[in-house]
Amino acid sequence: MYEIFEHTADLGLRIRCPSLGQLYEEAATALFSVIVENPGEVRPERQSSFQLEADRRDELLRDWLGELLYEFHANHLLFSRFKVSIQGNRLTATATGEPIDHQRHKIDAEVKAITYHGLKLVQQDNGWLAEVIVDV
Repeated sequence: MYEIFEHTADLGLRIRCPSLGQLYEEAATALFSVIVENPGEVRPERQSSFQLEADRRDELLRDWLGELLYEFHANHLLFSRFKVSIQGNRLTATATGEPIDHQRHKIDAEVKAITYHGLKLVQQDNGWLAEVIVDV
């Protein structure tokens, strides 16, 4: 489950999931729900693979979302499905989507960056909680 919250001139993503892999998947889903108004219209036509490593899991989450945002800006790709595996501080993932089709996709917010400000990733009794601020 994810929710979007206001944060000064930015937006926050708050994600709660029972497993760490699901949390990274849901965070990616939340990111694209901010970018595109109709994420359900993004077709699973192209798959991209990712392998990332970081010193800490919160940094790994920020880097994961940053890679997806890079693919959006540089290659004009929208993603709608994610499969993530976390082993220690290493992420292996696939994201499935398609190039932007301005006839079908309604771009909602221009996300400029994934910030370190307020970055939070904690394990709780019932799973994981993350908060990520995105610069819009």
